[in-house]
Amino acid sequence: MSLTPQSVLLDREEIRGKVAEMARSIEGRHHHPDPLLVVTVLRGAVIFASDLMRELRLPLSVEFVAVESYGTSTRSSGIVNITRDVTEDLDGRHVLLVEDIVDTGLTLRYLQSHLLGKKPASLEVAVLLDKISHRQVDVTVDYTGFVIPDVFVVGYGLDYSGLYRNLPDLMILGEDVS
Repeated sequence: MSLTPQSVLLDREEIRGKVAEMARSIEGRHHHPDPLLVVTVLRGAVIFASDLMRELRLPLSVEFVAVESYGTSTRSSGIVNITRDVTEDLDGRHVLLVEDIVDTGLTLRYLQSHLLGKKPASLEVAVLLDKISHRQVDVTVDYTGFVIPDVFVVGYGLDYSGLYRNLPDLMILGEDVS
């Protein structure tokens, strides 16, 4: 048996509408004259972040950070490793961390702590998907797209072992019994 996408959890139109709504919320709270620095978590959040940045009607710049906590599993290992750190100075900048999904909260808590250590003027978090039922630690999320059940999803940038990022909808991963 192999794991394959089985059913659509959120289609591309639902996602598009929510991303636009999130952008309006971010614009409504960002009243700083300085550009917003959007720090995107590679690789899973890149499609969400790209769509979100296209929707934002304010000056911004882009930075990336990469972490690893899943490997080839469908469950977080609980161990977070930064595999690519931000290269820009965050001191005094207004930062929006964009993440695809928060489940246990361990990766997000680690990233928040890491980025706050770089002394930004502010740090807010936007996540497309939130698995509140799977949370192990408390984390602050300022902008949430969708709260989803404890299922493993792929598509719209999210993967399983490097596959399925290109699917336009968010799909539930399941066992292929054929």
